[in-house]
Amino acid sequence: MDYVSLSLLIALSLSAITFLFFRSTAAVSRRKHRPPPGNVGLPFIGETLQLISAYKTENPEPFIDSRVARYGSVFTTHVFGERTVFCTDPETNRFILQNEGRLFESSYPGSIFNLVGRHSLLFMRGPLHRRMHSLTMSFANSTIIKDHLLVDIDRLVRLNLDSWTGRILLLEEAKKITFELTLKQLLSIDPCEWTENLRKIYMRVIEGFFCIPVPMFSATYRRALQARRKVAEALSLVVKERRSEWEMGMKKNDMLAALFDSGGGGGDGGFGFSDDEIVDFLVSLLVAGYDTTSTTMTLAVKFLTDTPMAVAHLKEEHDEIRAKKAASTALEWEDYKSMPFTQCVINETLRVSNIISGVFRRAVTDVDIKGYTIPRGSKVFTSLRAVHLDLGNFKDARVFDPWRWQKTSDTTNFMPFGGGPRRCPGYELARVALSVFLHHLVTRFSWEPAEEDKLVFFPTTRTQKRYPIIVRHRSKVAKQCKD
Repeated sequence: MDYVSLSLLIALSLSAITFLFFRSTAAVSRRKHRPPPGNVGLPFIGETLQLISAYKTENPEPFIDSRVARYGSVFTTHVFGERTVFCTDPETNRFILQNEGRLFESSYPGSIFNLVGRHSLLFMRGPLHRRMHSLTMSFANSTIIKDHLLVDIDRLVRLNLDSWTGRILLLEEAKKITFELTLKQLLSIDPCEWTENLRKIYMRVIEGFFCIPVPMFSATYRRALQARRKVAEALSLVVKERRSEWEMGMKKNDMLAALFDSGGGGGDGGFGFSDDEIVDFLVSLLVAGYDTTSTTMTLAVKFLTDTPMAVAHLKEEHDEIRAKKAASTALEWEDYKSMPFTQCVINETLRVSNIISGVFRRAVTDVDIKGYTIPRGSKVFTSLRAVHLDLGNFKDARVFDPWRWQKTSDTTNFMPFGGGPRRCPGYELARVALSVFLHHLVTRFSWEPAEEDKLVFFPTTRTQKRYPIIVRHRSKVAKQCKD
C-alpha cells in the first residue's frame, strides 16, 4: 500500500506540475502574442463614423490623438469594414513600409479597390509591381523631367495662369493644371473640351474613395461608381485608338506608349496588358498625379498667405531667377535647381498638410511590433500625418515654418511620399510642378483671400471653400503704386 500510495502521489504531483507548466506557458504565449489594444466599436461599422466626424473638425488628428493618449502609438480599431491596426510611430512605420512583400502587402479599403481598379499600381504585387513601379519611375525621373517634361509643365502652368483675373477658386484652378499635366504625361493629350469634361467626371470618382463600399448605404459611393464607369469608357476609346496607331508603327513619347512597348510579349519575358488592365493602370496614375499635387499647390498658397515673411522671401528668390530671363522664356532645369527656399516651402507644406495621411498594408504573417503581435491577415494603417505632427519629431509641429528646413538636413521622420518599394514614383515630378507653379504665381501676381476659408481633413486634406482668392497682376499693382 505504501508503494501504491507513493506512486499515486508522484503521479499527482507530476500532473500538477505539468498543468501549472502548460498554464504558465500559455499565459506567456498570450502575453507574447497579444494584439494591440483598442476598441472595435459597433458591428460592421466599427468606428468609421467616429473617424469621419472627427476629421470634419479643424483639428488634423483628433481620432488618432485620443486613441494614442489612451492606448499608445500602436492601437486597434475597426474602420471601413475591417479591423485595422493603426501605427503612429516613425520607426514602426518605416519597418512596415520597408517590409513590403515580406511581412506586409499593399491593401486598401474596398471602396478604393472598386473605384481605382484591380489592375492599378496600388494593388499590384510581386514581380509585376516591381516592373510597373520601375516603368512609372522611368517616366518621372529627373532626366526625363529635365529633357522632356519641364517644357510642358512650364507651358501648361503659364497657359492656365494667363486666364486668371479677379476672384478665382484656387483649388479648382490648380486641379485644372495638374489634370492637364497628368494627361499630357500619360496620353500626350493637350487641354481641350474633352479633357475638361473628363476632369469633372473624375472629380466624382475621388469623392467616393473613403465611403463604406456598399452602394445602398452611400449616394456618394453610387455616384463615384457611375463616374468611374464613364472615365473607364472614355479612356478605353483612347487606348483602343492609340493601340491601332502603335501596331502601325506610330509611336508617341508618353506612358501609354511605354505600356504598349512593355506589354508587347516579346522575348524579354514581358507582360502582355489588355486594354482593361491599361485603363486601370491609367486611372491609378491619375489619382497619384492629380488630386494630391493640386491640393498641395492650394495649401502652399494658403500657408504662405498666412505667413507674409515667407511670401517676401519666396518672391525675392524667384524675382532673382526671372531677372536673368526674358518674360516669355521658359524655366530651365538650372532654374529649378536654384530654388532652395521654394523646396523648404514645399517640404513644410507636405509636412503640415499631409495630403496622403497614411498608407494601408496587410500582415501576411504574425508580426511582433512594440510588444504586441499583429495577427496574420490584419489590416494595418501607417499614419504619416501622426508622425509629421508629433511634437516629439518636429518642434512646434503644427506650425507652418519653412525655415525649419534650412536648419536641418535630417529627414528621418519625414515621409510625405511613403517609403519602401512602394514609395510614390512621381515624387520628383510633383516637386518640379509645385516649384514651377510657385515661380509663376509669385512673379506674376499678388493675391489676398476673397473670404475666410478653413482646412478640412476628410476624405482628404483640402480647404472647405476651395480657397477663393483675389489675384492682381504685379505689373499693374506696381504701376498703381507709382502713379
